[in-house]
Amino acid sequence: MESKMFELHRKNVLSQMEDNSVMIIFSREKEEAIVNQKYNVNRNYYYICGVLEYGNVVILSKNNGVEGSTIFINPYDEFKAKWVGAPLSKEEVSNISGIKEVRYLDSFDQYLGYVLESTKNVYLDIEPSDLKSQLTLDEEFAKNIKEKKPWLNILNARDLFRNARTVKDEDEISLMKKAISITNEGIKNILKNLKESYEYQIESYFDQAIKYYGSTGFAFPTIAASGKNACCLHYGDNNCIAKDGDLILFDLGASVNMYCADISRTFPVSGKFTERQKQIYNIVLAGQELVFKHARPGITTRELNKVLVDFYGEELMKIGLINNPSEVSKYYYHGVSHHIGLDCHDLCDYGPLKPGCVISNEPGLYIAEEGIGIRIEDDVLITENGAEWLSPQIIKTVEEIEEFMKN
Repeated sequence: MESKMFELHRKNVLSQMEDNSVMIIFSREKEEAIVNQKYNVNRNYYYICGVLEYGNVVILSKNNGVEGSTIFINPYDEFKAKWVGAPLSKEEVSNISGIKEVRYLDSFDQYLGYVLESTKNVYLDIEPSDLKSQLTLDEEFAKNIKEKKPWLNILNARDLFRNARTVKDEDEISLMKKAISITNEGIKNILKNLKESYEYQIESYFDQAIKYYGSTGFAFPTIAASGKNACCLHYGDNNCIAKDGDLILFDLGASVNMYCADISRTFPVSGKFTERQKQIYNIVLAGQELVFKHARPGITTRELNKVLVDFYGEELMKIGLINNPSEVSKYYYHGVSHHIGLDCHDLCDYGPLKPGCVISNEPGLYIAEEGIGIRIEDDVLITENGAEWLSPQIIKTVEEIEEFMKN
């Protein structure tokens, strides 16, 4: 990963900071005694440095218009090196992040004390939480600072990251395209082996393929939901038999350097759709195409969802599934779109879409009484004048699917 991307990200965040401020971003909440926890790092921390190690801290500073970046890392520990591997060296961290000032964690308190003497504001990455929740690391840190230095203003860095992460740069889009390409290989491996069997057995073909083709992780736990199970949006057991005659819905995605793909496809276990399945499937597919045509800068995801709901109102009445448009929610009960990036449901500003936003387009219909659950999801890049499919190579028409499964 080139450090230029993370340098740009730091610039995006620093440009929003008030002058005479520091931002303190921890790599994750708490270090756990579990091997290979690197992919649990705080996504905002990763966004500004690209270092996949927990226990680290990044400080961004802005004083009289002068911007600075410092990262604090774990020193070499011979015992840990033998058990879980050596931490990255100062040089390696600098090469990855582009941060010139790399220090060990044992100097963090002294450095911070010095920095806080010449600042007015302290930004911390504080997630929304209710009053009953246990204090997070950042909340505890904020409380401690306020007690010792009550003249400092505590500000939430999350809003700055929300603005910065909403629009993706070329490097981020490239990583997401790679994740989508690998996801496609996993889907093809599923189709090559799809037959009546347990959902988890079918799921395993995806797992093997994305690892083979270079995924660095899963964007989220895979959903492999056959028959009526597909009407549960976040079904995750994946332990039932997918039978001939059933449809099986997959919601899945590979990740590459933390950047996610988010794809859904619905396939006939037998290799051929029934006429009823085909009818419902083609309504969902037509809805997806309609949403794509409306996707452009200035529109909101809420407005895109209304486009789909209005379309469903007409189409489901035509086939006699509902009697009036107000009944659509019985068979469609989620939004059609969310932002995608470092998280599958990425941090974003929820305002009108802008060029560079990457969103899902995922209409679905869920008819539990017929054992039919269908979702078709692709990833879409908002451009200056409209939108671009990021996953056009992943087959999805009835004809394409049946032809592929025939071979």
